[in-house]
Amino acid sequence: MIKSVFGLLALFLGALWMSAATAEVILSDNEIALTLSHGPWPPAFVADPSNRVSGLPAAIKLGKGLFFNPVLSRDGSMSCSDCHDPSHGFADPKARSVGKVILDRNALSLTNVRGHRWFGWAGGNDNLWAQSLVPILNPDEMNHDDESLKTAIAKSTWIQDYEALFGPLSEQAATDVSVNIAKSLAAYQETLETGPTSFDRFRNAMERGDIAAAAHYPLAAQRGLQIFLGRGNCAFCHSGPAFTNREFHDAGVPYFINQTRVDTGRYGGLEALFASPFTLAGSYSDDREKSGAWAVRQVQPLHSDFGTFRVPSLRGTARTAPYMHNGSLADLQAVVDHYNTIDLERLHTDGEAILTPLALSKRESSDLLKFLRTLSDDEG
Repeated sequence: MIKSVFGLLALFLGALWMSAATAEVILSDNEIALTLSHGPWPPAFVADPSNRVSGLPAAIKLGKGLFFNPVLSRDGSMSCSDCHDPSHGFADPKARSVGKVILDRNALSLTNVRGHRWFGWAGGNDNLWAQSLVPILNPDEMNHDDESLKTAIAKSTWIQDYEALFGPLSEQAATDVSVNIAKSLAAYQETLETGPTSFDRFRNAMERGDIAAAAHYPLAAQRGLQIFLGRGNCAFCHSGPAFTNREFHDAGVPYFINQTRVDTGRYGGLEALFASPFTLAGSYSDDREKSGAWAVRQVQPLHSDFGTFRVPSLRGTARTAPYMHNGSLADLQAVVDHYNTIDLERLHTDGEAILTPLALSKRESSDLLKFLRTLSDDEG
């Protein structure tokens, strides 16, 4: 019996030693440098100067309450959380979100949204509070107008919280009330942040030179990271700590909504942006310096913007299927398969030539998926 126990112990210790002996970091110095550029995470909170209630606990409380309350829809039938499901990474599991009708796009995840530069798939807004107002006033979604929203808030259980934060509602113009509601929603959404993952532990270990700790990151994930940084050229668009360059690209996804309608993407988004009174350059911004207004003042529409869409963050992405602006790719495997065999005929002839079929082997595809999933295994 004793010999048997010692034999099992010896086998266990031998396996443990072999595991430690084979653990390693296979990245080159250049790959390590590129890996370090994807952190640290999470970023420090910086209040939005265009939103005077950004970061205020009372605004966060009000925004959270309203986010989950159907008062923001005119007929009281839906809330923000119906399309931005907390159990689904604050994204929509439906391919195309549903309001009063089936909408044209899949609702983007709201996690890490405060780090964006442009908002929505097409970038129709340059700030979070303006974007928060869009579904509320859209006839195809929550279907309020400024007056009906003001009346709904006046009759709601949230009136005291609203007035404690913004003052007497009856003395405010209806549009001001709408903007205030949107700013409280934005204050809440700024708190929706994914935590550090096994990728971040690997990245941070490499930064401090702790190879032993870094070697715990699976070799398959390391090989997938090498594909992501190198051969796949994924980091061209999915760059930085949030794994997005925050800009707009053509991913080779069809932009036909049906046989007679197309989604113009960024091209239409810029039309909406220029028509909006709620930009960082406008009077509803609380930033006296208008420090972020340069973007909307300088951006110029191009023909190549047609059918391009904002690059989403890859953090937390394993929980937010389906993917692409129209929800046409059901899971991460479908995304890898899309880029593996991408149809170059779908890319704009006057756009950027950055995509080619990856032609990954079965194991390489598996490795890339393993890496992508390490961007979602949050600790907190």
